[in-house]
Amino acid sequence: MTRIITVAAAQLGPIQKAEPRSVAVDRMVRLIERAHRRGVEFVVFPELALTTFFPRHYHDDITEADIWFETEMPSNETAPLFDAAKRYGIGFHLGYAEITHEADETGRVRKRRFNTAILVGPSGDIVLRYRKVHLPGHAEYAPGRKVQHLEKRYFEVGNLGFPVIRAPMGGLDGVNVGMMICNDRRWPEAWRVLGLQSVELVALGYNTPSLNMEATGFEAHHLRVFHSHLSIQAGCYQNATFAVAAAKAGKEDGNELFGHSIIVNPQGEIIAMAASWEDELITAECNLSMCELGRTTIFAFERHRRPEAYQRITGQIGAVTPRVWGA
Repeated sequence: MTRIITVAAAQLGPIQKAEPRSVAVDRMVRLIERAHRRGVEFVVFPELALTTFFPRHYHDDITEADIWFETEMPSNETAPLFDAAKRYGIGFHLGYAEITHEADETGRVRKRRFNTAILVGPSGDIVLRYRKVHLPGHAEYAPGRKVQHLEKRYFEVGNLGFPVIRAPMGGLDGVNVGMMICNDRRWPEAWRVLGLQSVELVALGYNTPSLNMEATGFEAHHLRVFHSHLSIQAGCYQNATFAVAAAKAGKEDGNELFGHSIIVNPQGEIIAMAASWEDELITAECNLSMCELGRTTIFAFERHRRPEAYQRITGQIGAVTPRVWGA
């Protein structure tokens, strides 16, 4: 049976440090309106879409960074986005920094900070929440770096796993939707966990610098984009899913983020790509029936997976040195 949903990646140009949330929300509302005119049923916004990418800015007292976080969703500032989506019957994915008070691993309730994304249905209700698992960067100020990348300082590792939900989207009987945030896309384990839940559509937002500040050698800009696309295309192919990947792009606070937002099909093909580093809406019709080919043939997990041979994946974190031949 043919099941088609029209989706959009809503790329955002830069959001400067001095700009209030209302500026970003107004821009996103305009993108929702544009999406409605194009018949879009689901929109993906970037990671940390409401503010500048603040982990590049160091705060000695971490509570000084709380200005970048949301304590409720929707809030008075973000309500116009929810209202617009509800008005047009469009679902959306939104990335933001979240402060919550909940129990940690010891059972103690405390203030916690996460890099979060939510899935909002066409009714305006939050139907799924995800918190970023693969946090890049570092936790302390690094004096040798031109630009800081302090995600490990400001965020805890996500504690919700990689959930998938059959969400009401596009008037269909439901769409199996999962989420990732930025660096998660580079880890095949994340894609496979979603694939094992029969995901059909992965929503992914990112903020990725044009330069690799961690590198000890030169990494060409075109390779930064290539590796981003490669990770998403491989993840889609190997898990028989569509993906909508939306970037924050352009020069933010003098620091360049690359755009190149894409929509990818279950064959790993890019079917739409942004052409600018500004606010831009790219759209595609996704026939979810295409997911069936991969998951019933090459990647029929129930027939071909051998989890007994994969114990290292969950039992080991860092790489180890292999045994020496002949020893």
